[in-house]
Amino acid sequence: MTRRIAIAVGAALYAAPVLLAQSPSAFEAEVRKRTQAVLPQVVAWRRDLHEHPELGNHETRTAGIIAAQLRSLGLEVRTGVAVTGVVGILRGGRPGPSIAMRADMDALPVTEEGNLPFKSTVKTEYNGQQVGVMHACGHDNHVAILLGAATVLAGMKAQLPGTVTFLFQPAEEGPPAGERGGAQVMIEQGAIDNPKVEAVFGLHVRPGKIGEVGYKANGAMASSDGLDITIRGRQTHGAVPWGGIDPIVVTAQVVNALQAIVSRQTNLAQAPAIITIGSVHGGVRRNIIPDSVVMQGTIRMFDTAMQNDIHDRIRRTVTKVAEAWGATATVTIAPQTPVVVNDPALTERMRPTLERYARRAFSDLAWTASEDFAFFGARVPSLYVFLGVTPDSIRVEDAASNHSPRFVADESALPYGVQVMTGLAVDYLTAPRAKP
Repeated sequence: MTRRIAIAVGAALYAAPVLLAQSPSAFEAEVRKRTQAVLPQVVAWRRDLHEHPELGNHETRTAGIIAAQLRSLGLEVRTGVAVTGVVGILRGGRPGPSIAMRADMDALPVTEEGNLPFKSTVKTEYNGQQVGVMHACGHDNHVAILLGAATVLAGMKAQLPGTVTFLFQPAEEGPPAGERGGAQVMIEQGAIDNPKVEAVFGLHVRPGKIGEVGYKANGAMASSDGLDITIRGRQTHGAVPWGGIDPIVVTAQVVNALQAIVSRQTNLAQAPAIITIGSVHGGVRRNIIPDSVVMQGTIRMFDTAMQNDIHDRIRRTVTKVAEAWGATATVTIAPQTPVVVNDPALTERMRPTLERYARRAFSDLAWTASEDFAFFGARVPSLYVFLGVTPDSIRVEDAASNHSPRFVADESALPYGVQVMTGLAVDYLTAPRAKP
């Protein structure tokens, strides 16, 4: 039923009269009008996707809904990109620039705790465990918003110069163990090279006042490095600790020492930095001091030179603390995603667009979360913005964060998202261009 409705709405909007005037104000009026027309379907898509979430590289149902809608709009569609990704290409009625717009599709292994009427009850196996599945990071909103923008732009295509590539990306939260996925694989498979794009735009929902859009030039989101540490001591009876080397005590010293790297050895006035240990495993009985302890964590940065320095300090600190106790340590740091860098010139160029279409647009602080959208920005100039979705009944500071089982996105933010994404495309494509 959802797919039939999507196709019918898309076809109706696609067939509607095209825009005759070409002034920015006329385009803006058309964007707003068409956004209101498609909004009921955007809400329906969001609810359907929220109720039927899928983990990374398994977004087959989601991809099917997306591909059907894009085909109904007359777009060129590629499926199976980076396993389950979908690419749609909209060619305008006149020659012009080529841009891309991206939404991520995957959910998280989180059991939803809210009481939405379209709450997810999906369960699956993840890393050998039965888990709930939830759009706890809001990617259901991202997909619905970009489908709405594609529908609006398709209805205006006769008057638009250039080309828009819509990237519906799988596995932003990471692919299953042993698999590859996400933005890197989409890029490798030509998603932004055929046609070759000159700019890419993206949007992420997060706690914030409804419809307000934050943006930041340069480093907008942090890099992410995986941190794995193994402390090896010597097993002994819990009643005779001097008979061995206690890796649990060493681990406690290491965790404290790692925090001192950030608080006492790093110039935080230069850029933020975070070292978090999120997992500690060691031992099987209360009266046995184990042979080893394994820790896992994450490192977040905004500056490459600082990143290299902190990596060196982590290795040295962990090794020396372990040696002081007669233990040994293995440290592995695996880069995962680079910094999301918003091109300064592109950010400034599109600032008036954000100010027109958002409820309020403001220059924001950097977000210490990470995003593999960064890989697109490493190839072409990019702009990634943040849309507030906190219900008015909840104070923003009290709202559950992304990745929480209680994360909630208010649907009244959706039209702002559609307008912003559509407006970015229209304003970029129709801006006067210098003659070569």
